[in-house]
Amino acid sequence: MNSGAASVYLLARKISTTSAVAAALLSLVIVHLFHVDAISWQIALATSALALGIPHGAVDHLISLPKNSPRKLLLFILIYVAIAVAAGAAIFQWNLIGFQLVLLMSFLHFGFGDATFLVELGDAKEQPRKQIFIKFFYALSSGALPVFLPLTSHETQKALNKIHPALIDWAGAGASRIRAAVLICAAITALLLIFTRGWRDLFDLAALFALGLFAPPLVAFAIYFGLWHALRHTARLTQLLPRAHEYSEAGNAGRALISASVPGLPALAGALVLAAGFIIFRGENFSSDFFWNLLVIVWALTVPHMLVTARIDRRVLNEFSTRH
Repeated sequence: MNSGAASVYLLARKISTTSAVAAALLSLVIVHLFHVDAISWQIALATSALALGIPHGAVDHLISLPKNSPRKLLLFILIYVAIAVAAGAAIFQWNLIGFQLVLLMSFLHFGFGDATFLVELGDAKEQPRKQIFIKFFYALSSGALPVFLPLTSHETQKALNKIHPALIDWAGAGASRIRAAVLICAAITALLLIFTRGWRDLFDLAALFALGLFAPPLVAFAIYFGLWHALRHTARLTQLLPRAHEYSEAGNAGRALISASVPGLPALAGALVLAAGFIIFRGENFSSDFFWNLLVIVWALTVPHMLVTARIDRRVLNEFSTRH
């Protein structure tokens, strides 16, 4: 058993699950019990959670840099930046299509990233591996619940109108079918986990269901991105970054997570400055447009980040499937 890695993964899992449950309960109290319709608290909470998730993408690509060849290193950086810039420009130009593609991309990236996290956690604890089809259903459900469930609720139009009016009718007449498909997939996954006694995975699934069901769309996406997906991905990075790995081996899980996050802080500062710069350049309003600009930047950075991490996730899941 790799106790150092297991402690880091378990801490990240505990924080992420607790954050999802807390956000769901907070939203349940504020929105569903006290009927507070103000969207200002949602944007404030979502902006903070979104900012927490930005560093993990910047750190992630560092492990893939071809360090032995300066020419390849420069080419890699140029391609990475070019993809991010092109993605951001496309989303700014074609808001609706860009948003729809981002949702599809996020659903797959989030879900299979989370499934890979659980595979690596199980390996660190030397637990028997579940069948690959269970992980496949878990990946689909864990990606769809925080992305599509809140965006097919009755509160979606109000939230999207605040972000960008062009996004309001993102699903057209298919919103109810998308919601039904997500719930059916989650139900199948839950039954598989019950049958195989995967109680902790089932609790994660329930937490994501509660987050997607009760939290407003902005809050659900941002909390998941910043305090679930990013945190669990950072836990995986601790095993690949030397300093963070040292803390992990020493049993200091908290310091390992912090150490793996620090190299990404310049990206956070850059994203905030860039979002502010777009507003100033376009003569927009900070209070109404900052969150949209920050979202677009995050989505743009996610495109090359997803391409880089997809190779890692695919390798882990391929190894998982061949060992059955």
